[in-house]
Amino acid sequence: MFPKKSPKVTIDYAKCGEHGKVDPRDCTKCMKACDPAIFIIHEPVGVEQDPIDPKQWRITAVWTSLCNKCLKCVEVCPEKAISVSWS
Repeated sequence: MFPKKSPKVTIDYAKCGEHGKVDPRDCTKCMKACDPAIFIIHEPVGVEQDPIDPKQWRITAVWTSLCNKCLKCVEVCPEKAISVSWS
């Protein structure tokens, strides 16, 4: 038997995150909508900023093997920054 294939969850950081017009800390709709809680919010790696008060943040799908393919995260994202694929 083959293992379950995890979906690929992509976040467009030109729409949400350090380069987007939305600060993920002000939104978090995808995190609230995701029942299995596959997302984390963190400062971007490799971006030099104040370690005590970083100004830039990202949402990342980390535990995609827990994704139940409900697409609630895609539906609630006001910037349409999230896409999910199974290819």
